[in-house]
Amino acid sequence: MLINCVAYQEGKKLCDIPIEDISEYVQHPDCFVWVALKDAEPAELEKMQEEFCLHELAVEDAQAGHQRPKIEEYGESLFAVMHVLEMRGQEIHVGEVDVFVGTNYVLSVRNRSQQNFMGVRERCEREPHHLMLGSAFVLYALMDAVVDRYFPIVDAIESELEIIEEQIFTKGSQRDNIQKLYQLKRKVIILKHAVTPLLEAVGKLDGGRVPPIVIDTKDYFRDVHDHLYRINASVDSIRDTIATAIQVNLSMVAIDEGEVNKRLAAWAAIFGVATAFVGVWGMNFQFMPELKFRYGYPSALLLVASLCSYLYYRFKKSGWL
Repeated sequence: MLINCVAYQEGKKLCDIPIEDISEYVQHPDCFVWVALKDAEPAELEKMQEEFCLHELAVEDAQAGHQRPKIEEYGESLFAVMHVLEMRGQEIHVGEVDVFVGTNYVLSVRNRSQQNFMGVRERCEREPHHLMLGSAFVLYALMDAVVDRYFPIVDAIESELEIIEEQIFTKGSQRDNIQKLYQLKRKVIILKHAVTPLLEAVGKLDGGRVPPIVIDTKDYFRDVHDHLYRINASVDSIRDTIATAIQVNLSMVAIDEGEVNKRLAAWAAIFGVATAFVGVWGMNFQFMPELKFRYGYPSALLLVASLCSYLYYRFKKSGWL
């Protein structure tokens, strides 16, 4: 679905144009066309390929979707893939935005995402001195918007982790904590898969051999790289904290199981003593002296009760009961 198709010249908006006129405007000096698509159909991408002379491999990746975040160079053009993350309830939904960038065009294709980039277009149009840098600045603005939307997700994960950490030492909550920690770990993995590859890709736009199309905007991409580096560091820290929390939680489970085992062993010892004495007197030998003793029965009960009470006192004192 077509969202926008706008021509810009010298940092200012010329007009909204039909797709059929794209090839005319891209030939004007200091002019570029910015097209935005949402959940594009193959026919729409084929039309864009025809108008902008897009590389077939890049178009194939955009049609296939579910790509790893990356930035690839095709001659004088760039093809960027970014994951668009959004919180839906307690789950992270993963969308994708594919951006084709040439000297005189920008084509953004948003897939499986409800988030829009109208704010990015408005921002660029409010800053004509930046928009004069051309299509490379639009790529930066789109990338900056995608990356900035990662920060609230990081904050949400950190807040959720803090709540779980406060409950780790609450008795009886270990099972729920383990489940919540593994769900949180899954969210961190999703975020890690979005950030780390993009961090590596953006690093190529502000250092080393910088593609000619972004040579004038590499300082802006350095800012994006810095944001990604901070997010990646936070994700690594959260992942380590989750691993530690899981180990502590498992240790608490083991401690609770040990306490239960100690109680069972203590009660088994107490009943074992009683069983031993009762078993001896229950053998009914003919010449057992206790059988003819008038107070044998109450004495036997008193002895068993005394021994059991003593064992209970000792186990209680040692913390086993």
